[in-house]
Formats: sequence, C-alpha cells, structure tokens
Amino acid sequence: MKKKNESRKTPKKLDAYIEGAGIVEQRNIVDTLEENYMPYAMSVIVSRALPEIDGFKPSHRKLLYTMYTMGLLKGERTKSANIVGQTMKLNPHGDQAIYATMVRLARGNGALLHPYIDSKGNFGKAYSRDMSFAASRYTEAKLDPICNELFGDIDKDTVDFVPNYDNTLTEPVLFPVRFPSVLVNNNIGIAVSMASNICSFNLREICETTIAMMKDPEHDVSATLKGPDFPGGGFIVYDEDEMQKIYKTGRGSIIVRGKYTFDPDSRCIEVTEIPPTTTVEAIIDKVLELVKLGKITEISDIRDETDLSGLKLTFDLKKGKDPDEFMRKMFRLTPLQDAFSCNFNVLIAGNPRVMGVYEILQEWIAFRIDCVKRMIFFELGKKKDKLHLLLGLKKILLDIDKAIKIIRETNEEAEVVPNLMIGFGIDEIQADYVAEIKLRHINREYILKRTEEIDALKDEIADMEETLESPRKIKKYIIDELTEISEKYGQPRKTLFAQAFDDDEEEEEAIPDYTVNCFLTAEGYFKRITSQSLRMSGEQKLKEGDELIFEQELTGKTDLLFFTDKYQVYKSCVNDFADTKASLLGDYIPAKLEMEQNEHIIKMIPTEDYSGQIILFFKNGKCAKVPLSSFETKTRRKKLANAYYDGSELIAMYLLPEDRDFILQSEAGKVLIFNSALVLPKAARDTQGVQVMRLTKTELRSALPYDEGMIDDADKYRSKTVPSAGMMSKLDVGQITFE
Repeated sequence: MKKKNESRKTPKKLDAYIEGAGIVEQRNIVDTLEENYMPYAMSVIVSRALPEIDGFKPSHRKLLYTMYTMGLLKGERTKSANIVGQTMKLNPHGDQAIYATMVRLARGNGALLHPYIDSKGNFGKAYSRDMSFAASRYTEAKLDPICNELFGDIDKDTVDFVPNYDNTLTEPVLFPVRFPSVLVNNNIGIAVSMASNICSFNLREICETTIAMMKDPEHDVSATLKGPDFPGGGFIVYDEDEMQKIYKTGRGSIIVRGKYTFDPDSRCIEVTEIPPTTTVEAIIDKVLELVKLGKITEISDIRDETDLSGLKLTFDLKKGKDPDEFMRKMFRLTPLQDAFSCNFNVLIAGNPRVMGVYEILQEWIAFRIDCVKRMIFFELGKKKDKLHLLLGLKKILLDIDKAIKIIRETNEEAEVVPNLMIGFGIDEIQADYVAEIKLRHINREYILKRTEEIDALKDEIADMEETLESPRKIKKYIIDELTEISEKYGQPRKTLFAQAFDDDEEEEEAIPDYTVNCFLTAEGYFKRITSQSLRMSGEQKLKEGDELIFEQELTGKTDLLFFTDKYQVYKSCVNDFADTKASLLGDYIPAKLEMEQNEHIIKMIPTEDYSGQIILFFKNGKCAKVPLSSFETKTRRKKLANAYYDGSELIAMYLLPEDRDFILQSEAGKVLIFNSALVLPKAARDTQGVQVMRLTKTELRSALPYDEGMIDDADKYRSKTVPSAGMMSKLDVGQITFE
C-alpha cells in the first residue's frame, strides 16, 4: 500500500522508484551544471577572485574598510587579531583567510609597491617561501597614509553601499580611489576558467600617463609609462614589441632579471634583488640541482644571508672564473631570470574583461569622473540646504522682536513652528531651524554673521553647478588630485631596464660539443654513452621485452624532439642527459620530461638546425608534410601541444631530408608507391595534409620508405598523382625489411 501511494506522488518526468534509493530522476547533465556549478563559478569570478576598477578584490575591500571604520587611518596601531575579528562582520570566510589577505597588503611583507597597511612585527617576506608570518596575536597594524586617497570622499555618496551578509552593516561596492590603484599595485587572482595577473607600475609614471590621457585621448602610453615597476626591484629585459602588446591587449610576458654585485676581494657575488615570480629558496634549490648535474662548477658555496637589512643571496666564486659570465649562465639556467606573464583581467560593471593599459586607464578615468560628479552633487545638496536655512534666518533679521513675541505668546510647543511659518512666510524646515536657535544667539550680531554667508554660498553653488555641466572643470579637478598624489607619494623606480643577452653565443660557449652515442628504447629509456665507454662495454642492458628503436651518433648541442601518442612534442637536448654506461637502463624519458600519465613516445627526431621536413601517414590514408622548422621556438618551451594532426591514428612518421618514394599498403591488400614531392608542405604543425591513398571501407595499414629493387614489378603500383586507390597485391609490405 505504501509503494502504491508513493508511486502516485511521483511526478510524470520521474523515471522510477527504486527500493532503498528513493525516486530516481533522469536529468540532462547540462541543465544540472547550469543550475548547480554555474552560480558557483560566477560567484568566484564576480565576488572573489578578480579585482575591480578600484584595484581591489572583495576580500581586500572588506578588510581595509573595516580598518577605516575602526579609526585606524589616524589612530595608533592595534593587534592584528582585533582587526581580523572585526573584519569577520563583513567577511565570514575564517580568520586565517582574512589574516593572509592582511599580510599581503602589509608593508612588512613587501609584496606591494605601495602597501596599504602600516605593519609592526613579523609579516613574512614575499621573496621567501619558508619565512612564515607570525600569528595575528603578535603583530600590529594600522592603515598606511596612502589610504587617505582611498577613503577621502567615501562619506560623500561617491560610491554605492550594500548590506553585508547578515544585513546588520553596509559596505562600499567600490572605493572612490583618487589614483589608478589597479595599475599601481600588483594583483593576482585565479577564478573558474579564467585568471588575472596584473603587474605594478610606478605611481608617478601612472599619474603622469593618466593626466596626459585626460588632456589628449590619443596620447601614446609608452611615451610616459616606461614599463612595470616591481616591489622587489630587479631589471626588466626590455622588449619594445612585447611592452606595446601589453599596453594594447593586456597580455604578454615580461622578462625580469635579478640584481647582483661582485666583491673582487672576497670573490663573492651578492644577489640583492630577484624576480617577483620566484623565491630565494627556489633559486637555491635549482642551483644545487645544477651543481649535482655538473652544469654549474664555478662556485664553491652558496648561502642565504638574508637578514633585517633585506634579501642577500651569496655565491662564493672560484678563482679564475668571470663573475659576469657566471651570472649570465645563472640567468639562463635558474629562476634568477624569470618571466612575469601579464593577464590584465578586470571586472567592469560585473563583467570580466581583459584590457590593455590604455583601456584600463580610460575606464578608471570614467569611473573617477562619476565619483567626482557624485561628490560635487552631494556637497551641492548640502550647500543648498544650508542656503535654504540661512534665507529663513535672514527673514528673522527683519523683526527679531516679532519672532520672540510669536514664540512667547504661543500656548503649545507644537504650535511654535506653524506660527513662525505664518508670521514670516517661511517653510517648516526653516521655521524648525529658527525655533531651535539658542536664546543667547537671538541677537543681531549672530544673525548678521550667519546671513553674511548667503552671498558666498550662492557663489559656491553657482560654481558647483557650472562644474557639473563642464567636463573640462571636472577633468582639471582630477588632474590636480593626481598631481598632488604624485608629488606626495611618488618614489623613484625600483625596477630598472637591461638589454637582452645574446643567448645564441652563450649557448655555444656553455654547451660542450663532443660526439656521443645515443640510444632510445621502445619503453622510453634514453642512454648517452661516449665512444670510449661504448667500446669497453658489453651488451646493452634493457628491460625484459624492451628493444632499441634508435641508435645514432649525435653532438651535445643536438635538439631531441620526442613525439608522443597524445599528439604532443617534448623538446630536450642531448646535453640535458648525463653520460651513462651500456650496463645501465638510462634515463626514463616520460619521467624526466614530466609527460602525462599513460603517454608514450612513438618517435624521436634529432636535429641541430631544424632543416628538412617530417612526413606523417595516418590511418585514413592522408599524408602531411611539415617543415621541421615549425617545431623550432624562440623561447625554451619544453612542450608543444597539438604537435600533429589528431583526427586519425598515426601510422608512420619519418624525417625527410629530401623527397623520396614511399610504399603504402591498405588493410584490403592494395599497394601504392608514390613520391613525397606530390605532397606540398604546410607550415601548420597540426595540418591534416592531403589524401594520398583513396580508401573505401578500409584503412591504411603501413607506410614505408621505398628503394628500387625492393619489390618486383614496382611500376605497376607506382602513381604519378594522388590520391590513388593503388593496386591489389599479395605482397605483405609490412614485412619488408631494410638492410
């Protein structure tokens, strides 16, 4: 009976009632994602991870506004734990999350070019991975003076306020920042399916650029904005094209190099500034790894001598070693030179947008103009209200005795205001203001002084109304603010500029170039063996069931391209591998090159100059010819995705120094011989190529290089055009072997 009743209640769209599981409903997974995951994703994007045009994420804004309401803009420092506790009224995400946000904004941490929090105590260091910050009960903080420029107009209706999570308080949606803080301090955020990575720029340069853009919308940003300015200093390896790309699109990469000095007496190299993307510990770990591999032999010791005076990483250089050449090598092999990837993703009116510097400044100017207009309109309303009261007070001046008489002769208190309204022809607000005047102020001198303000107020109101109607005056007001802020808080650049080294020359000098014997097995083991060691060795040691698929003499500078079954190419160099012996298994390539799980090598192609072409054959009968130079990259990329066509299974791949004949056989037994010159090369690595063998309800079985005399009656199978269906044959092409 129970089951019968339950089945009656089941909606029509539900499939069934399962005992123990309840009602089971069939739903479209897309609908489920839209209803459940998409709101979460949007919340992360809009309310957590991405900064807005004022330069702050919600967590930053809640923390700083709490400190402002606590009176920490001018007061003494208070315990960080107190600030964290108060912030939870606006941000209920846990004290550790709030304190971590606070640490990053603090002067003691050094993560920001212009910190917003004046801190006391151990707040850790941005350049250290292992230097932890002290607990919030030990540290103290207050707002830094630059926060005056964040909150200066916040009480004048310049921005909207919204209720907090429990509707007990209100908080600002944005800060009415008086300078483009979104570009002055770096900001990193990872949302769902998108991220933001904004580098910092020098305050003076940003203010100067903003002023220039307000005067001339066509202003060339690069004329006043030299480049990013990182809080940790260092040197930017200047690339004008890349910088212009960042200014225009908001995307690009900036190469940052550490700063060092050399003491010839002690032969010590002291690194005092490092890129913002790394830490002292990461650099030390990499150097130690390179020392173990024998790639760095110029130093006898490395020490982290960081103390209260700041960062210091010391290398003891061996005698006879050139410090500048050694540091060039360090910049090339370690994070002492690293790339900062720019992704200027900012929320504008709740929508994420990737914008260049020019567009961000235009948006900030529009935002600031709106703030100034709202502030002027707010103050205009206050002055109009004051003028209205003073005009009522002026009428009292005509007959003070009459006003006193009206008040004295009124029997009920509630009738005082109406009687004054009737007696002097003023409204309720004016009459209420007159009725509240103290007895001591009912004298001609006081009233005359107050009414003298009327003319000045009228002039101010007229000036404000004119300003609201004049974009030029509003812009001048903002320009004056920016000029004042630039002079008050501006500081010299910390990050300077350097020219790129000639990496090709360095590579020539750094890489030993002797000949070695290289071996690769089907399981992915690679060996590099010197000729002397090979002569003294016995048999090659291989795993059971493994076999050699490559054996060749190569130089140390030869690049190795490892093609995998997941349509990717991993790049390495012979010199990336240490010399070994035949009696050892060798380096396991998937682990060394950090390949994906269950990813296997199908081909290794060595090259020194990326000359020649590769030819690829696919199961669907198509053939692609790609110049090897398409796999050459200016940067040292170790992995190339979409390295070849993924629309059909790869049958064979060959390095093609020059065009030659190939013999193909289908599963149906047809054989075709054609010359690779019939296939035109395509620059795109993932090109699908052209149809070479016409297939009907079958697939390509094999593709092998063809030499004259390999088979009888070869002309019968040869075709001068492609695609071709080939000819039936009893020959098993896959079994042909080559001497």
